[in-house]
Amino acid sequence: MAVLALLVERPMHGYEMLRELEQRSGAMWKPSAGSVYPTLQLLEDEGLIKGHEVDGRRTYSITEAGRTELRSRKREREGMPWEDARDDTARELREAATSVGEAALQVARVATEEQVRRALEILRDARRRLYAVLAEGG
Repeated sequence: MAVLALLVERPMHGYEMLRELEQRSGAMWKPSAGSVYPTLQLLEDEGLIKGHEVDGRRTYSITEAGRTELRSRKREREGMPWEDARDDTARELREAATSVGEAALQVARVATEEQVRRALEILRDARRRLYAVLAEGG
């Protein structure tokens, strides 16, 4: 939906979309070409966008079917898709996860075998506990 929301504004090529998504999400989304270009192909196959060559680049624009789909989805939820990426609590969770990952990599590089084993236990327990949170429901 984020791609459709961008293309409502103006036609864009894939690289522009990558930059826009990262910028609008406050760098919380860092989409890669490997994820955006297959999405563009899928949306084009579904008739929601149309690609055409402009100045040697494949540029995409939204079709009427794409506009209808976007309106339908926006009725289901307010706001733009990239706004979720800036939610403070979700951002804090991602930052905490990144920090834990960095600490785990440091342990892997310099810790003793016993320390690595203990760190592994901690990470496995954290994973189980996080899934338990999800299992609790809303």
